[in-house]
Amino acid sequence: MIEMVTKEYIRKRRFVDGWSIRKISQQCEVSRQTVRKMLSDADIPKYTLNKPRPRPKMERWLPVIERWLEEDKKPGVPAKQHHTSVRIYERLADEYKDEFDAAESTVRHWVSRLKDKSKEAFVPLTADAGELAEADFGSVTIYVGGKRTVVHIFVMRLRMSGVLFAYAFSTERLEAFLEGHRLAFEWFGAVPAGVRYDNPKTAVTKILAGPAREEHTLLSSLRAHYLFDSDYCRSGEPNEKGSVENGVGYVRRHVCVPVPRVDSLEEFNDQLLAWCSKKREQNWSMWEQERAGMRTLPERPHICAVSHWVTVNKLCLVTFQRNRYSVPSEYVGKTLQLRAFAEKIEIVDRDRMVATHKRSHDRQQTLLELEHYLSVLERKPHAVTHAAVVRQLPEVYQQVRRRMMASRPDGYKDFVPVLQLHRSFRAEEILQAIQEIGPDHVSAEQIRKRLSPVENTSGTVVIPDELKAFRLSKQSLSRYDSLAKGVVH
Repeated sequence: MIEMVTKEYIRKRRFVDGWSIRKISQQCEVSRQTVRKMLSDADIPKYTLNKPRPRPKMERWLPVIERWLEEDKKPGVPAKQHHTSVRIYERLADEYKDEFDAAESTVRHWVSRLKDKSKEAFVPLTADAGELAEADFGSVTIYVGGKRTVVHIFVMRLRMSGVLFAYAFSTERLEAFLEGHRLAFEWFGAVPAGVRYDNPKTAVTKILAGPAREEHTLLSSLRAHYLFDSDYCRSGEPNEKGSVENGVGYVRRHVCVPVPRVDSLEEFNDQLLAWCSKKREQNWSMWEQERAGMRTLPERPHICAVSHWVTVNKLCLVTFQRNRYSVPSEYVGKTLQLRAFAEKIEIVDRDRMVATHKRSHDRQQTLLELEHYLSVLERKPHAVTHAAVVRQLPEVYQQVRRRMMASRPDGYKDFVPVLQLHRSFRAEEILQAIQEIGPDHVSAEQIRKRLSPVENTSGTVVIPDELKAFRLSKQSLSRYDSLAKGVVH
């Protein structure tokens, strides 16, 4: 009786000693069929499943996963915003937190089987603390105000810590590229020693031999201000900056799946920055090491804009990229400097700010500010009857205008003082006062009395309690967002 029967023993007795299969079977007390199997295969015995293992934890969730994967295939879902196994696990954990209890590795296993997709291989790269960041743009699809919109996310990722910054712009123009750097450096609170790129057309005017590049002068100006070096991947080799390539995809998969629905680009950027901050906190120890090796921010930010000289026409308008923007009437005929930022327009007379507008990325749009035309309307009151800048005001203004004009032939003269109140009060205050008084009874004098402080018998200025919080509220940066809408001519 042999104490332990092994494949090695059986094969040696057969092929070395010449034993018969019957003798081996009798001596080792194993069946002849087992002996024959061991003689035909010298490999280590393998366990083979006769039927699939039970999957009680995932049985319920597989239809949900399959539904999400099928939704990714529908028209309109960007290919780069499909579900990954990690994102599927996050959604299951968030949306079914009281019921879902499977491990992430289990989800990855079944998603891999469902997708039957091989993984792409990358070469790991590294850098010292503060030595290198990588920057890139990537497009994603979101819904802004219910409208399907393609936005462009600027991502800068620090190589050592992996901490990344992401911000969405309407375009990938040079001014957005520059502003992405400024915002990233301010969010980091420091500047890396170098930034690597994949030869962006907006910043690189010519690719020379080896690593040499002819850069746009505005990028050189940005580097001179923040004192960092630029480095470029070899042409056609974007994998050399794979960290930020992965960063763009990482943002897509974790922030843009499912496709976000927001009211404005600003709201989407708030979501992006909150997510970036959360990820930075999760990697705080590495981030502290990274930041310690970075350079100090300069005292003032760089002006990340493309400048153009424009002349103000008789309609108080300047033209830039087939759109028109209003300026105060006193600048008619003058040549001013227009600074085009990624999302805004500034118009400057020497060192004085003349006008600011939200930048239009469409064509043939006219963006008007009421304040720019108040002097003209004061001299030419009849113009209020058909002035485009007046017609774009909220409907309650139009009700007041129509009532006053219907009261007598020159009733438009009563409406002009209502508009002139914008010299002394904020647009939000006037709008609220008109709504409270009612368009059928409002007058310029009534609005002024409601908004102005009154004096008591002792001469002390008294502000009514109901106006204190209203008058002292924080000034909105988009003063006329609710009033000034683009007018297409």
